[in-house]
This record gives sequence, structure tokens and C-alpha cells, in this order.
Amino acid sequence: MEKMGVGAVFSRADFLDLGTTDNVGVILGRMQDAGKIRRVSRGLYELPRTHPVLGTLSPRPEAIVDAAARRSGSRHQPSGAQAANLLQLTEQVPARMVYQTDGASRIIKEGHRTIELQHRSPRGMAAAGRMSGLVFAALREIGKANLTPERVSALRKILSRSDRRRLIKDLRLAPAWMHPHLRRVAREEES
Repeated sequence: MEKMGVGAVFSRADFLDLGTTDNVGVILGRMQDAGKIRRVSRGLYELPRTHPVLGTLSPRPEAIVDAAARRSGSRHQPSGAQAANLLQLTEQVPARMVYQTDGASRIIKEGHRTIELQHRSPRGMAAAGRMSGLVFAALREIGKANLTPERVSALRKILSRSDRRRLIKDLRLAPAWMHPHLRRVAREEES
């Protein structure tokens, strides 16, 4: 746990190399009772972060989703609205925290927050975990009609050269309508 760092979220599955599921569960329960770790949601725990004024801080949603994905062996990526905001293609901040997953759909409640995992087809998750997957999700959200040259230019500025090369390699995983736009994002600078 100390290697993962303060604010890290984990489950029993992260420690199965140290003992049986029941043994790990008992130890995590004892650590929770002693106040060394905090239960975030059913089956998920964290090494709590504290702030001198605010007290105990909630874990990052990404850390919660990462731990849930490790536990289930699934992959995930931000939803289209969240991806578009992360890539600065829109200024709208999504009101709901939604992630796409190739695992089962579920809702994770952490305090007053709700994180929704929505099942997506294997094809829709083929590029999950890579910048390409984030770009595909953002463009799906924006839509063909709203993909302006300004947004293409913004993507070119945000993505690294290696990310742009990866877009071309992952082109076969994107819907056909995205191909010309992705090629413009990925093209090398003109001299």
C-alpha cells in the first residue's frame, strides 16, 4: 500500500499474492477499524489523503475506476463528454462522472459522488487506455457536424507526435466518418 502512495485506491484483488481472499479481507477490515485505511465503496479501500484545513479528501474518480477495473479485469476510458472536456474540445464540464468499460455496467457510490460505468462493445473499447481511445470517444460526442477545423487544430496542439502517429495505427478502430479528420490531426507539420 505504501508503494501505491497516499490517495491510492485498491481492492482485495490487489493483494491476492499475499494470501487468500478471506485472509486479505480480514486484514483490510482490521486496518479499516484501526483507521489506517478508509472504505471508499463496497470492496474498494484507500490510504486516505488529508488536508490541514479540509480534513480527509475524497479519492480521485480515476483512481476509483482504476481499482474497480483491476479487480474485475476490465478496461475503461472516460465517456465522450468527459473525453471532449479533457482534450479541451469543449468547455462544458460533465455533471455526471461516466466511464465506458468492456466489463459489466455498474454504479460506484463514494460518499455523495456517483461514478457510472457503462458497458461498451469490444470494438468501442479496442483503443481504451490509449490516447486514440480518448480521441475517438471525444469525436463521437462532438459529432461529425460539429468537428470544425479549429477543433482539429486544437487536437494537433494537444497530442504529442507519438500520439498522432498512434492515431494512424489505430485508424481501423475508428468509425469511417472520423478517418479524414484523424488524418488531418495526425499529419506531419508542413515545411
